[in-house]
Amino acid sequence: MFKDIFKKPDKEDIITFKLPRHIALTTKGKHIYAEKHKFPIEQVYKKSNAIVLNTLTSLVKLKVPITTFYILSTKSEELEHFSKLITSLTEFLNELALNSFIHENKVKISIIGKWYDLPGKFVDAIKNLIEKTKDYDGYFVNFCINYNGQEEIIDAIKLIARQIKAEKIDAEMITNDLIKESIYSSYFLPPDLIVINGSKKTSDLLLWDSPDTKVYFTNKLWPDFDKGELMDAVKEYQKS
Repeated sequence: MFKDIFKKPDKEDIITFKLPRHIALTTKGKHIYAEKHKFPIEQVYKKSNAIVLNTLTSLVKLKVPITTFYILSTKSEELEHFSKLITSLTEFLNELALNSFIHENKVKISIIGKWYDLPGKFVDAIKNLIEKTKDYDGYFVNFCINYNGQEEIIDAIKLIARQIKAEKIDAEMITNDLIKESIYSSYFLPPDLIVINGSKKTSDLLLWDSPDTKVYFTNKLWPDFDKGELMDAVKEYQKS
């Protein structure tokens, strides 16, 4: 149904120089899109998941080594359709675990956030996907699930505080590097480019890691995000 969302790129779309090593993207606007177009929310979730996969696929083909998607915030449980969203994401992750492109390109998928607090079937789907891709090292994809950028920093501070209390480190040893080592995304390079969709507002995505990051704003709701917008973001990064 959504196979044509990202058509085969034209020659002018192919970008081969000064590529970001890590691109992070928000995925906002699904509920606004559903209300605007009077579409069933289940259909919009399915379309949005397809765009995540198509974006992932495009960035792997561009040979961008690390991609991060902000999939689910800690505030999502307040949504009217939260159970439908979880069902849709569970199906999506189960499909990814069987996706031939993921396995052929050795894409390792990691989850950033407090995903273990979510409903059981969703947690099982996450564990299965992590297990299926754990030994891959071709490309790295992060899904921020039950995530909050401020909480990520708070949890890092708590971890460091426990180390100080246990007398494993001294307070004077706290540095930028130590905090980096303590955040959820400690094992990844900071993003070179963050694509924020939906509105020109800052995001809490990878807050600690993004002080020197190029930010590209698009007014498009996530279900409207397409190959052209992705390429525009990368081309804008290349100008910097």
